[in-house]
Amino acid sequence: MADWTVSSETGALTDVLVCPPDHYRWIPTNTIVRRTLAGAQQPSAMALAAQHKELVHALRQGGAQVHVLPPEPHLPYMVYTRDSAVVTPWGPVLCQLERPQRRGEYAGIIDFHAARFWRKSSAGTLEGGDIHVMKPGVAVVGASGGRTDLAGAEQFAGWLRAEGWEVRVEPFDEHFLHLDVLFCMATPGLAVACLDVLDPDFIAWLKGHGIRCIDVPYRDAMALGCNILALGGGRVVSARGSAGLNAALRAEGLSVLDPDLSLFTAGGGGPHCLTCPLKREE
Repeated sequence: MADWTVSSETGALTDVLVCPPDHYRWIPTNTIVRRTLAGAQQPSAMALAAQHKELVHALRQGGAQVHVLPPEPHLPYMVYTRDSAVVTPWGPVLCQLERPQRRGEYAGIIDFHAARFWRKSSAGTLEGGDIHVMKPGVAVVGASGGRTDLAGAEQFAGWLRAEGWEVRVEPFDEHFLHLDVLFCMATPGLAVACLDVLDPDFIAWLKGHGIRCIDVPYRDAMALGCNILALGGGRVVSARGSAGLNAALRAEGLSVLDPDLSLFTAGGGGPHCLTCPLKREE
């Protein structure tokens, strides 16, 4: 087994975990997908596979080795590998998923990591989409009371604080599913964020850490516009549908890889949700 470590959201991504969408379908577990189901039919397996293939190509183009988690028929949202575990500088942390439809995902993650975890979430609920290891020594954990509650967020924060890290627990409305619907790092010192929704104190805290934000409007954020994946080296993966944001990122001098992920963003997850970084080089 490799020693997986991640010290920031923006270091050079060398290894990443994905799960093929063989059994993916939209299930009404969040606000975004409930809106989708009200007006659309389930996507075809062929179309899903084609879009996921675009994502994998972008990851490899960005220099990452792609590891594959075998999908299980009864777990349609396994494709969103971000949530079941998060990798820290000290190794993986097994999360505790909130939705009953997703709880079984823990089994495949335990097998993949051969049960080698730095810590295991055991208080409340904790999901990887709410965890942002922003830079060495600084992290933020979203706590909506839904997917990640205060007990889960504080337990995780306590582990990092015991290692000397500064960790902010950031409350937000459960309507937004995970913090990565509202905020993601793009490159050191630059994030994308829905400034209309996030607490101004949080934005000021980011600024105090030398992080400025590209604003993403509410409507775009609910289409997973903020949900990007930093590859390191001035490269990011951002869904093709986020045309305005992608133009803004390119104006910042970043190289944007933009796979079509519309069938997954309609289900409540973009590039950040669809990937679990296993190793980054700072």
